[in-house]
Amino acid sequence: MNTRTKVIVTRRLPEPVQDRLNTLFDARLNLSDKPMPHAELIEAAANCDVLAPTVTDHIDDKVIRAGAGRLKLIANFGAGTDHIDLDTAAKAGIAVTNTPGVLTEDTADLAMALILAVPRRLAEGARVMRAGDFPGWSPTWMMGHSIGGKKLGIVGMGRIGQAIARRARAFGLEIHYHNRNRVSAAIEEELGALWWDDLDAMLANTDIISVNCPKTPQTHHLLSRDRLSKLPHHAFLVNTSRGDVIDEIALADLLENGSLAGAGLDVYEREPEVEPRLLMLDSVVALPHMGSSTIEARIAMGEKMIINIKEFEDGHRPPDRVIQELT
Repeated sequence: MNTRTKVIVTRRLPEPVQDRLNTLFDARLNLSDKPMPHAELIEAAANCDVLAPTVTDHIDDKVIRAGAGRLKLIANFGAGTDHIDLDTAAKAGIAVTNTPGVLTEDTADLAMALILAVPRRLAEGARVMRAGDFPGWSPTWMMGHSIGGKKLGIVGMGRIGQAIARRARAFGLEIHYHNRNRVSAAIEEELGALWWDDLDAMLANTDIISVNCPKTPQTHHLLSRDRLSKLPHHAFLVNTSRGDVIDEIALADLLENGSLAGAGLDVYEREPEVEPRLLMLDSVVALPHMGSSTIEARIAMGEKMIINIKEFEDGHRPPDRVIQELT
């Protein structure tokens, strides 16, 4: 009789992670890498000890209730848990873990790349070259904007926001931030960061906005049409957090009519669908949700996930347990 912990993984993971899962557990892997339909997620939850989902899986109350009795742990591959019904999991006595911290530097690198790419029109220039439309150097052709001395407004000053601030400061940007709670005086001093209690006021006084807050009911459309309209017309917006923090239709409208200078986007409100106008505008650099898409980060995520499973299996508290208060 197989007494090993049965783990069902919903997407294909890097090979070293899958090899490790097979060694340690009775692992069922998704080698096709196609998202599981909801009915398959329900079946999986009912037939495993540990479910290892990703951001593409909607782990709602139906999935969790199907697992009640056998399912003991939802070991998420990723830091965000907004796709998991944490309340229902807590009431069912099912623990939830995530993989925080290991994505910080790679996501900050990508955000900084977009902060550079959008004002300097790098993606637009690359498209010109690929199309064979380069007419030769000209003093006034393909002029962008420098970023040194500009004001960067960071919305969400957690790990990633702070990592972006460190990079941006090295490029000569002034650091401004809005956060639910003010960071420590030591961090503000290190980053040369100015806190704004009023998000609307910060938006009106910055040149580049970097969005780095988590998805919660409170942050849905945090940057609404009204708030986006407060940005100066010369401002650029970068989002590497969650798509629905921004009203995507409103963003497209403002970019299309010239009320915003440009945007760098790695996440979208209705992924994998994207507002078509955002893909047509030269002022937009659109990436396919690749903020943490490095070999190193994805393997580190897998290692964290495995540690959480192993610690839980051994009767210990997983280091990355997500705490949800029962209501």
